[in-house]
Amino acid sequence: MPEPILLGLSGSLRQDATNRKLLREAARLFQPGQFIEAELNLPLYDGDLEDGDGIPAAVQTLADQISHAHAVIISTPEYNKGPSGVLKNALDWVSRTDGKPWANKPVAVMSAAAGRAGGERAQMILRAYMVPFQPRILQGPEIHLASSSNEFDEDGKLSSPRYEASLRTLMEKLRAEAGF
Repeated sequence: MPEPILLGLSGSLRQDATNRKLLREAARLFQPGQFIEAELNLPLYDGDLEDGDGIPAAVQTLADQISHAHAVIISTPEYNKGPSGVLKNALDWVSRTDGKPWANKPVAVMSAAAGRAGGERAQMILRAYMVPFQPRILQGPEIHLASSSNEFDEDGKLSSPRYEASLRTLMEKLRAEAGF
């Protein structure tokens, strides 16, 4: 059996963002397997750009990564009570590529946010955004990392055993859903 490929999408572009840290912790708990962190620093979706130049290479790379991954994890911040524009833009672009890279793909969603709800609204909206793509989104345990800047130690590991236990369970379920 091949080594599983886990793809991570962070709704934050900052390299030290808590959503990136959460993805990396999820990947650590998913192990063994290969972890790829996707690049979502894409041009804004523009139908004129698509008509004139086609699908940008970075978008096609992302679509191919989704297609080839055995499972995907998505972590989003909550901006103004919803997922980030970065993440929505990536989803919009990928929807324009050939094929259906998300179809039947095992996906786990999570969120890390400064507020006390931990991005719960953003995650709910993200789940709705994913409906047209028809992935297999796991239903739980839900990971809503509240006050996220206080939840990681200096090495980037989750400092709360409660959050780590829930994330471990979610990754075990994702491995099983992906057939590993």
